[in-house]
Amino acid sequence: MIPFLDLKAQYASIKGEVDAAVLGVLASAQYVLGDEVAAFEREFAAYCDAKHAIAVNTGTSALHLALLAAGVGPGDEVITVPFTFVASVSAVCYTGALPVFVDIEPTTFTMDPVKLEAAITARTKAIVPVHLYGQMADMAPIMEIADRYGIPVIEDACQAHGAEYRKRRAGSIGTSGCFSFYPGKNLGACGEGGIVVTNDDEHAKTIRMLRDWGQEQRYHHTLKGFNYRMDGIQGAILRVKLRHLEDWTEARRDHGRHYSALLAGSRQVTAPTELADRRHVYHIYAVRTRDRDGLQRALQAEGVQTGLHYPIPVHLQKAHADLGYKAGAFPESEAAAREVLSLPIYPEMTSRQVEQVVAAVEQEAYVA
Repeated sequence: MIPFLDLKAQYASIKGEVDAAVLGVLASAQYVLGDEVAAFEREFAAYCDAKHAIAVNTGTSALHLALLAAGVGPGDEVITVPFTFVASVSAVCYTGALPVFVDIEPTTFTMDPVKLEAAITARTKAIVPVHLYGQMADMAPIMEIADRYGIPVIEDACQAHGAEYRKRRAGSIGTSGCFSFYPGKNLGACGEGGIVVTNDDEHAKTIRMLRDWGQEQRYHHTLKGFNYRMDGIQGAILRVKLRHLEDWTEARRDHGRHYSALLAGSRQVTAPTELADRRHVYHIYAVRTRDRDGLQRALQAEGVQTGLHYPIPVHLQKAHADLGYKAGAFPESEAAAREVLSLPIYPEMTSRQVEQVVAAVEQEAYVA
C-alpha cells in the first residue's frame, strides 16, 4: 500500500525534537498562547517576509478575522472562487457578507483575473484569491484591479506555505494572508492551528484583539471578539517543523518534477503545470482525467491511495444552495471537480514509490 499521506513517518523523523518541545510547554504550563506561540509568530512572519503574524486556532479563523479586520460585514460582498475547500466561503458567511464567485483558470485551478472585474459591485468589500494545491494565483492583475477599486485582498494561502509568485512569498502580497496548520498541510500542527500574516499595523492590532475576546489588555474588551487562540503545544511543535519546512518543500518539489516527467505524454492523465513565475509547493499533486472515479478505483485495487480535492464545487453544495447558483454557472470549476484526482505526495515518499504510482496510473488494464 502506498498511502496518500504518511504523518507517522514525518513524526518519526523529528520525534526527539517534537517530544522535547511538547515537554517544554508542559513544564512551563503556558498552555494557551505564551512564549512558544509568540516565538513561532515572529519566525513565521520572517519566513513569509511579512511584518506581523498572528497565530489562531484554525485556518478558517484566520480567514474570518482577516475579513473582519478589513471591515467586511453584513450587506457586503466578498469575491472568491467556487473551486476550493468550503472554509474559504464559510469564513465569508461568518462575517454576514455575501460570497460572490468568479471561475478559475483551468491550468492553475486559481482565480481567473480576466473574470474578476465583472464581479465587482459597489458592495464588494474584499477579494479572496485561493492559492490552491500549493501554487499561487496570478496576483499581479488581481492586485492591479483591487488597487484600482480600493478593495483589500485577503490571500487564502492555507495550502501554500512557502509558495512564491515572482519571488514573493504567499501571504505577503495582499492586505493579509491566511494559513492553515491542519495536520496534513505542508506545515502541519499535531492538531488544529492557523495564522494571519500582514504588513498592516492596524490590521495586526485588530486581529490580535479579535482572536482573544477583543481584549486590548486583560479584561478590557475593546471589541466583540472570539476565542480563536493558538495552544502553546501547537506553537512549540510548529516551531520545530518550521525549521524543516524548506527541506520538506524541496522534497515535495522533487517528487512533483519526477511525477511530471514520468507522466509527460500520458494517455490517461494530464499532469499539473508549474508556471515559470511561481514556486509550486505541491501540497496536492492533482492530475486531470476523463474518468476520475474509474481511475481512482483502479489505483485503489493496485494499493495506491488517492484523494478528491474537491468533487463538488462550493456553489453546488447543498449547504450553499441559498446563494442561487446552478450547474453550468462556473464551467471551469465544475469540469475540475469532475476530473481532478490527487496522487500521493509527501516528503517521505521515495522515488520508487512515485514510479509505482505512475505505473499504476498507466497500466494497460485501465481503460477510460
